[in-house]
Amino acid sequence: MIALRAWVNRWRRRAWRLLFFRVLFGEQSGGQGLPGTRISPSTCIEHEDQLLLADAVFIGHFNFIEASAGVTIGRGTQVTNFVSIVSHSTHRAVRVAAELSGAELGAAVIRAPITIGERCFIGPHSTIEAGTVLGDGTLVAAHSRVRGQFPDFAVLAGSPARVVGDVREGDARWLRGLRGG
Repeated sequence: MIALRAWVNRWRRRAWRLLFFRVLFGEQSGGQGLPGTRISPSTCIEHEDQLLLADAVFIGHFNFIEASAGVTIGRGTQVTNFVSIVSHSTHRAVRVAAELSGAELGAAVIRAPITIGERCFIGPHSTIEAGTVLGDGTLVAAHSRVRGQFPDFAVLAGSPARVVGDVREGDARWLRGLRGG
């Protein structure tokens, strides 16, 4: 009986992976076909009509994208797994405005568009917050909390994230190694 259960579990896992975790090429955004873009079926997207993707974007497993104020993701960007991209936040409104001051809840809501440039890399377990602008080629380290405007080719890390380097320096070393120099 245990052997049968193990066999059923193995096939169940294979079928689940085949049906639900296959990331296939071909999406659509802003009325345009994106043949090189892939989004995992386990990614949750709220307000998809406000999400504007370029082609060749990869969005991995178990991400949350809340795009009510607008989210733009540039060509060739990779969003790994377990990333949150949120264009609004009520954390201050719920805690401060409603409970402590009695102020109108909507006055304390943070709502702003997010722009992620081309060829960026967003590491796992990171959060991109409302109003963030990431320049082209930006690398966001795992577990970073990102809010603000950042230049092209920045390496961001921390909570809150700050610029800790420039990807061109690491890329130059890597390219020299490929050339044997």
